[in-house]
Amino acid sequence: MSETVNVVCYKSKTLKDGSHPLMVRVCKDGKKKYQSIGISILPSHWDFKRNEPNDRCPNSDEIKLLIQQRLYEIQKNILSNRIDGKDYTATTIIKSVTEQPKSAKSVGEYYLTYIDNLKKENRIRYAGMYEVSYNSFIKFAKHLDIPFSDIDVTWLKRYEAWSKEQNLSVSTISTRLRHLRAVFNLAIMEQAIKSECYPFHAYKVSKLSKETAKRALTKDDVHRIMEYEGKSLMECLAIDIFTFSYLCAGINFIDMAKLRYSNIKENQLIYNREKTKKLIIVPLQSKAIKLIEKYRNDKSPFIFPILSPFHKTEIQIANRLHKVLAKINKYLKEIGAKLNLPLPLTTYVARHSFATVLKRAGVSTSIISESLGHSSEKITQVYLDSFDNEQINEAMKNLL
Repeated sequence: MSETVNVVCYKSKTLKDGSHPLMVRVCKDGKKKYQSIGISILPSHWDFKRNEPNDRCPNSDEIKLLIQQRLYEIQKNILSNRIDGKDYTATTIIKSVTEQPKSAKSVGEYYLTYIDNLKKENRIRYAGMYEVSYNSFIKFAKHLDIPFSDIDVTWLKRYEAWSKEQNLSVSTISTRLRHLRAVFNLAIMEQAIKSECYPFHAYKVSKLSKETAKRALTKDDVHRIMEYEGKSLMECLAIDIFTFSYLCAGINFIDMAKLRYSNIKENQLIYNREKTKKLIIVPLQSKAIKLIEKYRNDKSPFIFPILSPFHKTEIQIANRLHKVLAKINKYLKEIGAKLNLPLPLTTYVARHSFATVLKRAGVSTSIISESLGHSSEKITQVYLDSFDNEQINEAMKNLL
């Protein structure tokens, strides 16, 4: 009889906080054996059909990576027994894995493991972002062949100061430190390090977001951008991307690039956000509809000429998006300079401007908040999801 191996939320045991331990379950020859992976989870944060954390679960990415790694260890052990012709049971499989000595991995090794796991999940874009952060830490510290205990509050403050000397934006520094924090969380969940080594209790990455420079424009400035006449195809595309984002609830570039004509139903834009996987429904204004028609191409399922049927693999898509976004932002910055705008113009400015214009128009913050994105984005989207289309339609009228 073949064995089955998975990780389950073990509801037969409930902890004081209402959570249940996550357990590896090995079934073989009609017998089951369980072994805790060292963390627990609330039932509301677990998808019992897929046996994985759901979108509401904090640190879901780290937990998924831990689960994947633990299952890989067990499957590797089973395969080794098969190759050697050894007999095994559910109990011996669990025992052999749990008795394996844990090597003290360095920060660098854990970081690279995290990146490798992202690639295995086909999350190529995020893996690339973590690689950029990893290289930044290497440039700062010369190497990451160090124990986690070496990275304390002082180390983080020195990296922050060094990054500012490199003229990195506050948002970039914040992103890279959050990546490092995610690697720490994975190491703690795997019980490879003690929680006492965690420096992010004292060093708050969130404080950096408060220093982030202004990214929103006034309605008048937005109109000036929308009325700008592009001198080339790329300038026109850059203006149209900015305009569409502004008119469609601050949709970001990645989501916009992947939009298909099938995402349009009854003058509404309906799609699942790439980052949060949440369903977004946006009423389409006449100007947005005109932009859709402007780029209509019967040979491509995509609304905008960014991706094409040629781009099939995750790596091809990620490379194409990175290349085009860099060009779009280059042209937007040049246009912003020509218009003497008070800040560098990028696609992300459209997202912030959408929220800020509505707020300045008196639209309730319970419908749309100023801070779209980053740590408060999920909260904002929960608010948006709770209102009907008529309320959102009325709010969107304030954009023009």
